[in-house]
Amino acid sequence: MTETPKSLRLTIALVGRANVGKSSLLNRIAGQDVAIVSPQAGTTTDVVEKTMELLPFGPILWLDTGGWDDPTTLGPARRARTEQAIARADLVLGVVADDGQPPDPDLLALARETRKPLLIVVTQTDRHVPSEAFLETLRETGAATLVASPDRDTFLNALKPALSRLLPRNAKAAPAPLDGIVPPGGTVLQIIPIDSQAPKGRIILPQVNVLRNALDRDCLSVVVTERRIREAAERLRPDLAVCDSQVVRRMVAELPPDVPCTTYSILMARLKGDLPALAKGARAIRTLRDGDTVLIAEACTHHAADEDIGRVKIPAWIRERTGKDLSFEVASGKDFPKDLSRYALIIHCGGCMINRAFMCWRIDQAQAAQVPITNYGVAIAETQGVLDRVLAPFGIAP
Repeated sequence: MTETPKSLRLTIALVGRANVGKSSLLNRIAGQDVAIVSPQAGTTTDVVEKTMELLPFGPILWLDTGGWDDPTTLGPARRARTEQAIARADLVLGVVADDGQPPDPDLLALARETRKPLLIVVTQTDRHVPSEAFLETLRETGAATLVASPDRDTFLNALKPALSRLLPRNAKAAPAPLDGIVPPGGTVLQIIPIDSQAPKGRIILPQVNVLRNALDRDCLSVVVTERRIREAAERLRPDLAVCDSQVVRRMVAELPPDVPCTTYSILMARLKGDLPALAKGARAIRTLRDGDTVLIAEACTHHAADEDIGRVKIPAWIRERTGKDLSFEVASGKDFPKDLSRYALIIHCGGCMINRAFMCWRIDQAQAAQVPITNYGVAIAETQGVLDRVLAPFGIAP
């Protein structure tokens, strides 16, 4: 559990006004001092991340945010960080105390707008026993409410079923990489180029995920470089071939037509987001016009190489495919432009460093702005003229 990547953990954000007990609540859940607490407002200056296991939910990433009502010059920045934490979260804990102030309506509205399950937790009950009038105010919000007992065991025994009731509301559950496309005990051919972009001595997370899922399904899994595609396919007759997006055209050319195939990035698109929406976004490449601006969205920060896939290769392939004079901009890390309306297309990375909730939120933001969005692998398949072939295993029509 301790080695589960953050991007694959259930993510819960604790939000609320300053000094309502968010950090104290996190410490109580963890059973240890993982966050600094103080009666001084503004103690939590940035989002504090804490990974832990909470049975029966498994590995969880907790996001402890700063005070939403911070009146200082840092207030807008802290609110922006809280908005980002809510976007990343699978579930939001709205922390309140009966200290004479009601829950912040803007904060509650933000949780609703992002369509995240919301649980209001009343803290500091050892100092402020919540009045019936205050509890009625909370009920009027329509959100589920839990009064936190000062006793940790009693509180956790009430918190767990409350979380269980809310989590099924998140309809965007992620399938495992090979679910529905490779039968248990089937055969998987993995094609992994070893070039200047390959990390020395290891393989990248999407490749690891597919290999592990194949093992979990008791599959025969064979890994080769692109130089042995034809040979491996003839020997194995695999139920599925999966390749790095950069060699997708070669894979399609060398595989027999009856061998289903796709790419790691397309599997990641299904794992982390809405594959049909991303497929539709890739086809929007065909309608780009001279002067359009395309956003390249990277979920992580890294030093760009000379042949960087997102900043160099994809723009070159799109220009070659469309013949259009296009502009490309890059957004890195957790930053994502608030105004998407000026972009003709968004091309997102595979999202291996962010969780599904955050990726789905970004897709929702693009759709709300009526801007098509796709991901690296789906876009590459379109530029290489093989999109329909690599989407066929998922039943997505051309």
